[in-house]
Amino acid sequence: MRIIAGIAKGTTLVAPRGAARPTSDRVREAVFSSLGERVIGATVLDLFAGSGGLGLEAASRGASAVTFVENARVSLDAIERNLESFRRNRGVTCRFKVVRADAFKLPAAGESFSLIFADPPYGDAAQKLLERPLPLAPGGLLVLESAKRDDITPGETWSVKRDAVYGDTRVSFLVTSSGPVSLAPQ
Repeated sequence: MRIIAGIAKGTTLVAPRGAARPTSDRVREAVFSSLGERVIGATVLDLFAGSGGLGLEAASRGASAVTFVENARVSLDAIERNLESFRRNRGVTCRFKVVRADAFKLPAAGESFSLIFADPPYGDAAQKLLERPLPLAPGGLLVLESAKRDDITPGETWSVKRDAVYGDTRVSFLVTSSGPVSLAPQ
């Protein structure tokens, strides 16, 4: 795994052993192509962060702040190692925060994010996440990974702007039903 573009392009990332299914370079590249310039200046929440690859890719492409949320110790160690490597790049101005917590039990901290990445374990976890309030800022975007075979129903709270499938991975771009958002042209 590596950072695909931006200020830290080419930085190698370590993956936590056995604790996570990291987002592939191919899927990350497709996601960030869809996001386009909306990443620049974004405040990012990386739920089920694993190695931190999605949040670090956003930081490399100009996000202003990234908060990683992860519960597994092996994944938290990988995030810290990846942050050390990432910070060696000149010109890094992004602020980082690492939170050890269950992404399903986050306390309401009053903070909201313009971009939320969520890569929960495959199965019913993606649906479970959609059924709880998330700290998405008005006009913000949730990028949700799930298995292609997982049945996801956004309900009344969410509106799907785009769905894409890459191998066994589905990526859904969602907004709150009341919030307009645009994706980069395809």
